[in-house]
Amino acid sequence: MADSATPPGIDIHALDTIDAVHTASHVLAEVWGGDRGGMPPNLLRALAHSGNYAVGLYEGGRMVGASVGFFAPPAARTMHSHITGVTPGLQSRGLGRLLKQHQREWALAREVGHITWTFDPLVARNAHFNLCTLGTRVTEYLVNHYGAMDDGINRGDETDRIMVSWALAAPPVPTPEDDRVVASVAVPHDIESLRRTDPADAAAWRVRVRDEIMRNIADGLRIGGFDDERGYLFVARR
Repeated sequence: MADSATPPGIDIHALDTIDAVHTASHVLAEVWGGDRGGMPPNLLRALAHSGNYAVGLYEGGRMVGASVGFFAPPAARTMHSHITGVTPGLQSRGLGRLLKQHQREWALAREVGHITWTFDPLVARNAHFNLCTLGTRVTEYLVNHYGAMDDGINRGDETDRIMVSWALAAPPVPTPEDDRVVASVAVPHDIESLRRTDPADAAAWRVRVRDEIMRNIADGLRIGGFDDERGYLFVARR
């Protein structure tokens, strides 16, 4: 990533006090529709105290986002970013990107070469950010990865996820050229709104996207990128 400087009024700090931990848990609960069980304060405190990545993002002294990650195999060389969120109403201002920039610098300072995380394949803006903006590499498609969840975002839906890996010292993975694209799988432009207005149609999208992606993977293809109009772009495995 090019510019990692935080703009005036924005700060990112480690969650090193009890008050900060409880605030971060509340912020993440707000992002995920009121679920305090997603990142409870005691677990967040344990992760932070044992040397893992746990930070709050502040605007004007008020915490408006948080991010938590922990080390993953191979030991001390990979970090898994478990949860990152910015409070509703502030999610289109580049604050999530600032958190990822900070996460990258924190990891590189500790000789961590890769960061992995999962995201919902139906959320187009996250697919664009992860695959187009950051240039991560898709490593797995995980069917109903977390099982049933009771937060305001995931309640009533199956939790399919795409796993990506971000090589921190390597150039971003480019979107494949059209002559390499063998197939594509479209996703709705705004699945969050669709879940509120037409839950049945949103559920049908889940099954349709899963089936098409799994079929392409079974045919020997892999997700090589994302396009806002065409969706996931599949290329031949190398």
